[in-house]
Amino acid sequence: MKNDFKFSLDNKRYHTWDYHLKSTFGKKVFKVALNGGFTCPNIDGTKGFGGCTYCLSGSGDFAGNPNDDILTQFETVKAKMHKKWPDALYIPYFQANTNTYAPVSVLREKFEPVLKQNGVIGLAISTRPDCLPNEVLDYLSELNGRTYLIVELGLQSIFDETGKKINRKHTYADFLEGYSKLKERNIRVCVHLIEGLPGETHEMMLKSAETVAKLRPDFVKLHLLHILQGTKMALQYEKGEFDTLTLPEYVNIICDSLELFHENTVIQRLTGDGGRDTLIAPLWSLKKFVVLNEIDKEMLRRNSYQGIKFTE
Repeated sequence: MKNDFKFSLDNKRYHTWDYHLKSTFGKKVFKVALNGGFTCPNIDGTKGFGGCTYCLSGSGDFAGNPNDDILTQFETVKAKMHKKWPDALYIPYFQANTNTYAPVSVLREKFEPVLKQNGVIGLAISTRPDCLPNEVLDYLSELNGRTYLIVELGLQSIFDETGKKINRKHTYADFLEGYSKLKERNIRVCVHLIEGLPGETHEMMLKSAETVAKLRPDFVKLHLLHILQGTKMALQYEKGEFDTLTLPEYVNIICDSLELFHENTVIQRLTGDGGRDTLIAPLWSLKKFVVLNEIDKEMLRRNSYQGIKFTE
């Protein structure tokens, strides 16, 4: 069946991150994941201790070494990525923990040096929606005027009961407030959702997708819940308190979700990455390209595409 989806360079029936970047900047762009040494209000006791139950290292599993300074991390991670993509531009990505949870003076010390590096065309900052005080928002607005800024907001689920189960320590109302403050300043936002959280049904996951889709975010990441050694969730999983999704279940949830998002919302991610040394389940997630291929095949089988079921 012919693929008529207009935001595609290949067989994808959704608006890919790669398509967006090549269309915007004219060539390959990759993120350089960094660890700024930040903490989190859900780790340091301000809101809670231990972080979210699925969190092992501040959700920065593939970021740079926090023992190195930012520019050393940047050069090290960039060199690894260049082996795959030798001719590319860069977006430094402050990934680990909560990267707006510090005074603006500290944020400037972390962010400004990498923005001056050759080939850097933007900046991605991962944070929580409840860590956006006005002085930080003013700095983000300044950055947005100087570079291609993306602020990534972890939501995971719109359901507050799920948030309590995973020790999230913020509500959906908190998310809406943070999201609105960023959009009021015309800052690009990427929203994160996790599929397969304990207690959530297929219908609940789709409700989260549909609700977020109506906000028309610039970007979205759909993550697969994966269980990592050393987390509180690993103990719950080993006790049989919940189960992880099968590959067919996950593929159906993703395809159903893609149909709900407006075609202009860029899909930055469609699965989750767990390290081979720390992943407990689901083990099928290690075969990332198999997962992505199954999603492509299901969208083809349906003769469907992103946005086909979007409603305002």
